[in-house]
Amino acid sequence: MLQAAANVCVLAANVSVSRRILISIRHYCKKAPKRLRVSEALSGAEVGADIRVQGWVRSVRPQKENLFLHVSDGSSLQPLQVVASSELNDRLLTFGSAVEVTGSLNKSPNPKQPFELQADQIHVVGGCNPLDFPFKIKERHGLDYLRQFPHLRCRTNTFSSLLRIRSEAAAAIQSYFKENGFVQIHTPVITSNDCEGAGELFQVEPSGQTKENFFSVPAFLTVSGQLHLEVMSGAFSRVYAFGPTFRAENSQSRRHLAEFYMVEAEVSFTRSIEDLTTVMEDMFRSATEHVLASCAEDVALFHKHVTPGHKDNVDAMLKRKFSVMTYGEAVDILNRSSQKFVFPTEWGCDLQTEHEKFLVKHCGNVPVFVTDYPYDLKPFYARDNRDHPNRTAAAVDLLVPGVGELCGGSLREERPDLLSARLAQAGLEDTYDWYLDLRRFGSVPHGGFGMGFERYLQCILGVDNIKDVIPFPRFSHSCLL
Repeated sequence: MLQAAANVCVLAANVSVSRRILISIRHYCKKAPKRLRVSEALSGAEVGADIRVQGWVRSVRPQKENLFLHVSDGSSLQPLQVVASSELNDRLLTFGSAVEVTGSLNKSPNPKQPFELQADQIHVVGGCNPLDFPFKIKERHGLDYLRQFPHLRCRTNTFSSLLRIRSEAAAAIQSYFKENGFVQIHTPVITSNDCEGAGELFQVEPSGQTKENFFSVPAFLTVSGQLHLEVMSGAFSRVYAFGPTFRAENSQSRRHLAEFYMVEAEVSFTRSIEDLTTVMEDMFRSATEHVLASCAEDVALFHKHVTPGHKDNVDAMLKRKFSVMTYGEAVDILNRSSQKFVFPTEWGCDLQTEHEKFLVKHCGNVPVFVTDYPYDLKPFYARDNRDHPNRTAAAVDLLVPGVGELCGGSLREERPDLLSARLAQAGLEDTYDWYLDLRRFGSVPHGGFGMGFERYLQCILGVDNIKDVIPFPRFSHSCLL
């Protein structure tokens, strides 16, 4: 009798253990919610599945029985709507707070947003006091106001759209060069060269060291990667660089930055300025078409709320072929116009922004190439056309609506005797002896150009101030963060 009872107890214990093991296995094997970006959730990638979304609250709307949130993580302009029981509301759940939401992704009855997240859990990762937060939930803040908060403005719709556009534009430019046989070169940020010859350089010196030069020669932050690209063009027929450049220009204007990004390219075995303008125009079209297709909502935000009407300007630039005129023709157009200019328009004067914008309007608000500038206006490396009576250089600028000069380039002087004479005239023959070596050993005719990346963004978005198209603007008397 006692033995039978003992056997029953052992059996019951085994069954209990088996059940606990089975429950543990089921719990262990239960599929964890899949983490999705907001853009993935909005695409309906996992409809009906349990998912986890992490982001920042853009709006909170509590009701008697339900709680509605809009959550964004920067992957798209549109936020994801979260629907939850009012029991999940939390005093820390405010505009700007960081959250992690777990639940089921379902089809939404709202036609404006096809999918929504039915929340089971809402965890506030980081709180945000809406009274202290400088951006308010129902206000559309202007770019001037956002500029006061460089550490926070990325959290607004406007600036997050700008940063997504900037990212796609950079990728599109890189893709264009790769697809067209260009080799990317990482040119140095620290250099002993003054490519532009304007003397607007930031000198580099170690902190606290004043007795000797760290590099044994004066070193500066680069103003251009062009000369280093020219080195590489002696071994590669097509090269480009995309990186930061620096100008110590004491200006706080809407057009200038002390640090900005440049796209630069060199093409070997060419004697034609048209080879350069073809690359400029094709690159502009390719990158812009990609941005308009990949960032349609973000671009639309700018064209609707920030720069109304600019969409028509962009469409016109893409539909029509870019115009071409010589510097001489440009001066004639300016002199024949009835408009009064602040700066002179005689032959030999450099074109100013007011002249550039007038010429673009004269051509129907489409980009225009201006070629064959006076020789004395251009740096030592620009090729001498050896024409008379007005001596010109084989140089070209691309002028675009709203901005003025976007690209500048030239054929490079490949003739050693002419280049040597120009350097000697400027007192630079010893400094650039290495540059003359490039002409002595297997030199080929070549040319190149540079495009200011921030000015390109201004052009396609219509943004007036260049400080509003770069994450952290640096300019005279301002280096925040």
